[in-house]
Amino acid sequence: MDRASAVERSLRAAAPHEIFDVIRSLIEDRHRARSVQLLMADYAMTMLQPVGVLPHTRQPVSVLESAPGRAFGAQEPHCVEDASTSSVTAHLPVSVRGDRLGVLSVTLPVGENGLATEVLEEIQECADALAHELVVTERDTDLFLQARRAERLTLAAEMQWQLLPGRSCTRPEYSLGAQLEPAYAIFGDSFDWSSSADDLYVTVSNGMGEGIDAALLTNLAINALRNARRAGLDLGDQAYLADQAIFGQHQGRQYVSALLLRFHLPTGDVEIIDAGSPRMWRVRSGMVEALELEAQLPLGMFEDTSYVSQRFAVEPGDRLLFISDGVYDALSPAGEKYSLRALARSITSTRLLPASQVPRAMLQELLGHRGSGPAADDSLVMCLDWQGRPTSAPEAAGPLSSR
Repeated sequence: MDRASAVERSLRAAAPHEIFDVIRSLIEDRHRARSVQLLMADYAMTMLQPVGVLPHTRQPVSVLESAPGRAFGAQEPHCVEDASTSSVTAHLPVSVRGDRLGVLSVTLPVGENGLATEVLEEIQECADALAHELVVTERDTDLFLQARRAERLTLAAEMQWQLLPGRSCTRPEYSLGAQLEPAYAIFGDSFDWSSSADDLYVTVSNGMGEGIDAALLTNLAINALRNARRAGLDLGDQAYLADQAIFGQHQGRQYVSALLLRFHLPTGDVEIIDAGSPRMWRVRSGMVEALELEAQLPLGMFEDTSYVSQRFAVEPGDRLLFISDGVYDALSPAGEKYSLRALARSITSTRLLPASQVPRAMLQELLGHRGSGPAADDSLVMCLDWQGRPTSAPEAAGPLSSR
């Protein structure tokens, strides 16, 4: 505990752009490390980008085909020994509350007995402390945000990525993961989540239009919903006030399709509003099914729209997937739409992956259908795995009902 506290104090005392330098010096001094490298996951979640002063950085490595990528995917340390140099390189996940940020790679000298367990644990503590500090320092330096970029973001994409809460989140009751594509040119699709002691709020949205207009519209919608949620309003009133804010700004000329959910963590009871939203699928006991919801008007289409929530319940082991129109409407080079059958196959083929990895994997399958050309629309996939609160049994799941 004292050692971890000392690391945290050193990080807090450092200038924002120097926190990795501090961790590197601590590890080098204490463990005689030969090299220490921080790799940040890029926006597309396909590459791990080395942190350094641009443009003088090392080459990125693949998430799928590299030793650091293995640690990133499994979220567990992965060690690679090199007998010719009597060294071992430990690749350790850099994550905070389930949000995967990158990998810390440390090369250490080793003897015949290999890397001691306590040394690996100490370095993982450094990686954990670094992860927490990275989230804070992004407010004050661009260094780590720049390191994530395999290519330049469009202005609309810059706005959208800064709006997001993260790309994955884990609590005992649930695991969440989401991804947007094309990662470097996204404009209208977005997601949001927030949890308290007993509630999880999730929003999946799609602002109409393209480019900056769509990004501005989505920003207005998300912030209006956050403003209403933080005022303690119920789900129906959150939708109503966001609807009013968008209509007041655009007079029905532009609107936002949204899906609003509130999960009651102790019971698994779910309240949901479908405001012209992306569609939702459920995987239960190996069965894949689309959940039919009561369609209501998109946010901002008309003035004084009232929204009525529906209810259902989730059971431990359930997986929910939220998928935007950009997935359903994706065309192959021959002009064929991505079929519901292909989508169901994709959901089934990713059933063994954790929630944090499912969106990326499904969007990669979509890319295989669409081809390498520019996308006609942006796409969003969000995955939620429900474990339930261990001390409380969730209510029996029933059909969707209106409140």
